[in-house]
Amino acid sequence: MMKAILALEDGSIFHGQGFGARASACGEVCFNTSMTGYQEILTDPSYKGQIVTMTYPLIGNYGVNDVDVESWRPHAAGFVIRELSPVVSNWRADFSLAEYLERNGIPGIQGLDTRALTKKLRVRGAMNGFISTEEISDAEAVRRAKEFVFIGVDYVKEVTHPKAFRWDEKDVQSANFKLVAGNTQTDARHQREPLPPADIPIVAFDYGLKYNILRRLRQHGFAVQVLPATASADDVRKHQPAGVFLSNGPGDPAALDYIVREVKTLVDGGIPVFGICLGHQILGQAFGGKTFKLKFGHRGANQPVKDLTSGKVEITSQNHGFAVDAKSLPSEVVVDRINLNDQTVEGMRHKTKPVFCVQYHPEASPGPHDSTPLFAEFRALIEKRG
Repeated sequence: MMKAILALEDGSIFHGQGFGARASACGEVCFNTSMTGYQEILTDPSYKGQIVTMTYPLIGNYGVNDVDVESWRPHAAGFVIRELSPVVSNWRADFSLAEYLERNGIPGIQGLDTRALTKKLRVRGAMNGFISTEEISDAEAVRRAKEFVFIGVDYVKEVTHPKAFRWDEKDVQSANFKLVAGNTQTDARHQREPLPPADIPIVAFDYGLKYNILRRLRQHGFAVQVLPATASADDVRKHQPAGVFLSNGPGDPAALDYIVREVKTLVDGGIPVFGICLGHQILGQAFGGKTFKLKFGHRGANQPVKDLTSGKVEITSQNHGFAVDAKSLPSEVVVDRINLNDQTVEGMRHKTKPVFCVQYHPEASPGPHDSTPLFAEFRALIEKRG
């Protein structure tokens, strides 16, 4: 096995065994508490510029497949785990986790104390780091970790699709799996549930869009035109959409003035808007509010969110390191959802305009499906306006 090192900006050093690519990378070191879903986490563009630590001890046991990806490639800078499963056991697996990382040039490290690392990040906060499976000294690794800059960097331009495209025009990518039992002649990997007609045209801004968001939108009858993050409000209007969706994405939302400006123009124009994750933070700024960095973020599939209107609690999938400052929001905006762990803003709604957003991921992948009805709520909002 390759030797590997993970260094933090505070001088902490973790040694382990390398897997994946023989490579080095810098990134903000964060942790995710999900027990499954490592493939979806690696391919989530929101992890651009980050080294992801999994708190669950055994990773890689069901391999990686070509179907359950959330983007056109994995985006995490590096991957940190306690133990890499020596066995891949799943009928849908196409290759192992190690092979997948190697193909995509991403270094991984196993065999270190992920519990100690997670505790350090919880106490000190997320820190910049350096991961390497190459020959490098401890001192050099720490130096490179200290030199890395995460705050204020625009990672959205690095993960957005550069050209506009129409999502799943032939309806081959969006339908849910259909379980087939007792039929050995059927290729179960490609059986799908039927889709409804795509009768509501919308535009989705791609700030680092997860594919399962697009799948969920199509499952709720939306015909989705995807535009790159650099598209203008005028570009949106050319498609004459009934609504606009703002996607998730990576990095510091305060570095995205050009996006905030165009979204504010759309909001002021009265078109229905639904935002998720970074889209939520963009809307917070478009409303006139501010964002701030969380100590270690919310990353996992078990975050409790309370709907202040209904009193219900949703268990949600989350991946973000920034939040909207509730005190900075104008009186026209209502905070209607909060995180029950730290009371940060998890949802907002404008009092007079057809605009709402959530900080978490109702499309899950990975995670629970408690929040899936938000897509139907977006459709109802558009239909109500005729």
